[in-house]
Amino acid sequence: MTFSQPAQDGPTIALTDTSGRPLICQIEQTFDIEGQQYALLLPLDTPVEIFMWEEDASGETESLADIDESQIEVIFPIARAVLAEQDLMLQPTAITLTVSGEIPDPEEEDCFTLEIGEEESVEDDLVSEAFQMLATFFHEEVEYTVCTPVDPLLLFAQITESGEGQVIPPEEFERLRPDIESNIFDVLE
Repeated sequence: MTFSQPAQDGPTIALTDTSGRPLICQIEQTFDIEGQQYALLLPLDTPVEIFMWEEDASGETESLADIDESQIEVIFPIARAVLAEQDLMLQPTAITLTVSGEIPDPEEEDCFTLEIGEEESVEDDLVSEAFQMLATFFHEEVEYTVCTPVDPLLLFAQITESGEGQVIPPEEFERLRPDIESNIFDVLE
């Protein structure tokens, strides 16, 4: 596996998902694994996630929960309008929703940490991820929160023969993961 030098404000590439939605990314690194070219990418626009607040069975405690693609389609116009009030444009892109515009500097009261993992998993399998809250809104008496990860979202993609970025299926990513990790972490340090 060979790496190119890190790019500073380097070239961009459109990463496309199976639905044909693009996500414009800066190429941070390129490298070869098994004769195929891959890239470590950083989205140019800010990735966001939308969570909904759910009550537990007792109705006493609320927690954030992921929402699926069909729910996103329903609430997307509302989320877009709420973010537009902050001069942010919500966009459906490959892999994630993104916003273009200037994200406010994170304030401590707008940041929170989620423990992410499978419900059935052992606590050691949970990963903490910090988010900055951008907006909240209601739809059909359910509260939603739009947030952005505090840490940059780095993506791994295959570069096609035509020079386009292509999302890698999860099973292929898992197969390549040891090669990716052993070399990327050396470069990022």
